[in-house]
Amino acid sequence: MLQDDSPDASEQSSINKKSNKSETVDLTDNSLVVDISDALSEKDKVKFTVHTRTTLPEFAKTDFLVVRQHEEFVWLHDRFEENEEYAGYIIPPVPPRPDFDASREKLHKLGEGEGTMTKEEFAKMKQELEAEYLATFKKTVAMHEVFLIRLANHPIFRNDHFFRVFLEYDQDLCVRSKNKKELFEGLVKSFSKTSDELLLSATQKDNDDFFEKEKDFLLEYHSHLRDATAKADKMTSRHQDVADSYIKISTGLNQLATSDHPELEKFFTKVSDTFEKARKLEGRVASDEDLKLSDTLRYYMRDSFAAKQLLYRRLRCLADYEQANKNLDKARTKNKDIHAAQEVIDAELAQQQACDKFEQISIKAKEELVEFKKRRVVAFRKNLVEVAELEIKHSKAQVQLLKNCLESLKEEME
Repeated sequence: MLQDDSPDASEQSSINKKSNKSETVDLTDNSLVVDISDALSEKDKVKFTVHTRTTLPEFAKTDFLVVRQHEEFVWLHDRFEENEEYAGYIIPPVPPRPDFDASREKLHKLGEGEGTMTKEEFAKMKQELEAEYLATFKKTVAMHEVFLIRLANHPIFRNDHFFRVFLEYDQDLCVRSKNKKELFEGLVKSFSKTSDELLLSATQKDNDDFFEKEKDFLLEYHSHLRDATAKADKMTSRHQDVADSYIKISTGLNQLATSDHPELEKFFTKVSDTFEKARKLEGRVASDEDLKLSDTLRYYMRDSFAAKQLLYRRLRCLADYEQANKNLDKARTKNKDIHAAQEVIDAELAQQQACDKFEQISIKAKEELVEFKKRRVVAFRKNLVEVAELEIKHSKAQVQLLKNCLESLKEEME
């Protein structure tokens, strides 16, 4: 059972979700099935229990459990990013770092302000914040699980040596967080890569219409997803604000019900109870929108960025290939009377290697981008249908709640 991190609560929280699979990726192959069956949140880290079931002969057993932390997920993601053999594939985005600071800060402030509100109002606000903390925790687990499922379902990534080590090695991988020097070096490398990407995008001509269209589409698509995610988060926040307001209204009506006017007691009590039920409904609306809409937008915003990185790697290969052609021309011109010159031989070899690499990454990238389109269309259709159905369901429940309240008040008046 989840417990919050307020001053009067435990320092740990946990969740067991053996049957609650993430729905972002469609499971179609049971030869390698990975899920996070359990997770424990401590004050400064989260421990994920990764459960693997497999029939693949590369693994020593068919069923095993290992405990992993977020840094080890980042380590695994980096192994894929740094492997040149995977340059033509969309590397699944690394799951976001667990961050419960906002929820903990709210719980802490609530504890400090306990004396300024009624006992009932404090209990309801604490319940809301605990639910928010639990939802954040569940989403964190889900994002880490989706990352592993994407790898396990990929026909190439599932055979990676480091992925098998991650899933099978039952000891700590001894992955540490980066120190300040490494973080600075990573930041410099990121700036350099970004500058190179912008320069290539502006100067490198690509005659392949497919990839040119994909580049233009992904740039616009990613921008729209970023804006839509921000607006969806704002909408979810407003629903939660409404739920919090209902707490104050319900508490105020309860206080009025205990005043010196007994003839109004039943009236205020019933209305207060209606607002309490409306609060729970509004909280469910916020939770469903966050899970089915905001999280879907946020995930594919990160996934589209990974697709953009694939296009960048291909464009870098194209630039290297064209440079190799120029180097070969220079070598042949310089050694036009010496056909066996080592410089020409080296330039020809480098040109052939660059050509092969560019052709391979182009073939793989096209397959990956086509699959990316199919995957996101299926995911968006599924989640948008579900969020629409849930919105209708909650709206009907809210209308019925108000009708019941009005009918009950009319009966009292009669």
